[in-house]
Amino acid sequence: MISITVMALVFGVVFLAELPDKTALAGLVLGARYRASYVFVGVAAAFAVHVGLAVAAGSVLTLLPQQIVHALTGVLFLAGAAVLLLKKGEDDEEVRNPANQTFWKVSGAGFMLILVAEFGDLTQIMTANLAARYDDPLSVGLGAVLALWAVGGLGIVGGKALMKRVPLELITKVAAVLMLGLGVWSLYEAVAG
Repeated sequence: MISITVMALVFGVVFLAELPDKTALAGLVLGARYRASYVFVGVAAAFAVHVGLAVAAGSVLTLLPQQIVHALTGVLFLAGAAVLLLKKGEDDEEVRNPANQTFWKVSGAGFMLILVAEFGDLTQIMTANLAARYDDPLSVGLGAVLALWAVGGLGIVGGKALMKRVPLELITKVAAVLMLGLGVWSLYEAVAG
């Protein structure tokens, strides 16, 4: 059974945390150089792999006592909020233009770029935390993958326009505040029992 509430919460947190990340910039660069649909297929597949790994890791955490899980996720959310608040701007990733823009080459380039660039990323760790916190792998997985696909799609087709309208700093601060709130709440639940 899918929890729309959990899915929506995960979507919002992951979307806001990933939006200022290098993914939107990488998607923008790839989308500007190659056919957008080919790029999106590769990016979407890479994100599905990342979410699957994160949900599996989070599901293992549910085997621990709830107080330990709440304390661990609280600390990790607070660390994630600190990373977002202290993070400096990152440069655009260099993407080489293959001579032949076949579906497999372009989607493969998008897949490999995201797979390597996002492995162990903040949103992957957050997804594992959320899977452990809510013990609802399907809802967390769907919320996270839809958020990552949305960010990837925005980056590919319109990331530059969005960044001109919404300051990157504001997006980062909103994501950090959400993570800070989740961290404090998780620590409260760990102490309150």
